[in-house]
Amino acid sequence: MTRGAGGTEEPQTSTREPVIQEPATSEARPDEGPAEPEATRRAAGVTESARANRGWWDRNADEYQIEHGTFLGDDRFVWCPEGLDEVEAELLGPPEELKGKDVLEIGAGAAQCSRWLTAQGARPVALDLSHRQLQHALRIGSPFPLVCADAAVLPFADGSFDLACSAYGALPFVADPRLVLREVRRVLRPGGRFVFSVTHPLRWAFPDEPGPEGLSVSSSYFDRTPYVEQDDEGRAVYVEHHRTLGDRVRDVVTSGFRLVDLVEPEWPDWNTSEWGGWSPLRGHLIPGTAIFVCERD
Repeated sequence: MTRGAGGTEEPQTSTREPVIQEPATSEARPDEGPAEPEATRRAAGVTESARANRGWWDRNADEYQIEHGTFLGDDRFVWCPEGLDEVEAELLGPPEELKGKDVLEIGAGAAQCSRWLTAQGARPVALDLSHRQLQHALRIGSPFPLVCADAAVLPFADGSFDLACSAYGALPFVADPRLVLREVRRVLRPGGRFVFSVTHPLRWAFPDEPGPEGLSVSSSYFDRTPYVEQDDEGRAVYVEHHRTLGDRVRDVVTSGFRLVDLVEPEWPDWNTSEWGGWSPLRGHLIPGTAIFVCERD
């Protein structure tokens, strides 16, 4: 859910069959473990961000699913660490109206959301940049197409889907989110809805800590320099990009969408979980997630 995409190839028409690409491999250093990456703030472009995040998710998919799989469930549609569920939120519309709809899930991970959509009678396609994440979707079971592809170069024909959704997928990790938004608009049918959740932009001004140390402003909210983890040779191994709330709204509108709603989920009393910097302590005081509900004009 949290922790990509970018590219310049021409989109292709999909056959809507499962597509799994083999991930790139890297040489392991004999007799020594991997060095701890250095965290910094520096520029990172479209290609570097995509390469780094594909590798990060392929390496860390197993750990991610072990740590968060129970919270996400096998067939729930959870929008965020706050635990907002599509069953109650109905951001894609009433569940009974999803039957027969073609839905694209972007940054699907193990495709829990697509599995829930299938149970409602929808026809989802689950797309992720990470080959290893999609292997977890196969492990759990996926009676729908799985596509390993870049969200900024969607391999589908124009107007292929009625709806699109992304729960912390792709948008936080791309250098230019408009590339993704324009591609999503292209593959949606007129009037189609796209709903996506991202880290709330306000959180970038605070340390990513779940305890009291995460409640004091430590940097400028207006500093849009990407967060980068890099190896000892300066190569990015993980990248996350910050957009202010205004940036996100402008990205949506200039990409041809109408912003229908902006949801900032409140932390529920039942949720006692910590997820990275998300926690009950912080969640009751500052927003952790922003969910954008958009429709294609």
